[in-house]
Amino acid sequence: MDILNANQVLASGGVILHPTETCYGLACDAFNEKALKKIYEIKGRDAGKPLAILVADLEMAMEYGVFCEKALALAARFWPGALSIVVPRTEKLPKFLNKDEKFVSMRVSSDKFSTDLVKALKRPIVTTSANLAGEDAMYEVDMAKFDVPVSGGLKAKDLIDLVVDGGKIPLNKPSTIVKVDGDSVTVLRQGDVKICDVPA
Repeated sequence: MDILNANQVLASGGVILHPTETCYGLACDAFNEKALKKIYEIKGRDAGKPLAILVADLEMAMEYGVFCEKALALAARFWPGALSIVVPRTEKLPKFLNKDEKFVSMRVSSDKFSTDLVKALKRPIVTTSANLAGEDAMYEVDMAKFDVPVSGGLKAKDLIDLVVDGGKIPLNKPSTIVKVDGDSVTVLRQGDVKICDVPA
C-alpha cells in the first residue's frame, strides 16, 4: 500500500477509502473543511453528527484532547487498538470539526496503514466507516454501494479520490467507544473491548 501517494491525496484535500482493523473506512485531513464536507456528502450523514479522529500516538492525542488519569490509563492499556476515547477537546482542533462539540472521539489504530497515514500527514485524520448512513459496514471494496447521487450531478463514488483495496477483511466488531469526563467513564458503544475490561 502506497503511503506516499495516499498522503499526497490527503494533503491535497482528498478522501481515501481504505481498510482498517475493524472495517473499511473513509479518511480525510481533519484540518481540511472541504474534505470533511465531502465525507458527510459521500455518506449522506447528518452534518450535526460528529466524526472521530485517528491520532498517531498518545503524544499527538494530548495535543488535541485533555486526558485525565482515567483517560490516560485507558489509552495506556488499549492503544493501539479498537478503543475510541472521547475526551474534552483542545483549542488546537479546527472549530469547523464537529462544530459546537466540547468533546472529541479519538483512537490510535492497530492497523499499520492507518497509523502510517497519520504519521505521514503529521496531524490527525478524520475516520468513519465506509458506508452510507444507516447501512452496514463494508468488509471488502464494493463501489456499487456509492453509486448514489449527491449534489452537483455527481455520485458519491465520484467524491472518493483514492481506493486502497486490501481485499476482504475479517468481520470484526467496531471499536468500543468510551467517554471520559473527570471521574466518570461511560461506554457509548460496546465493541471488542468489553465493559468489564474498562478500569474503574
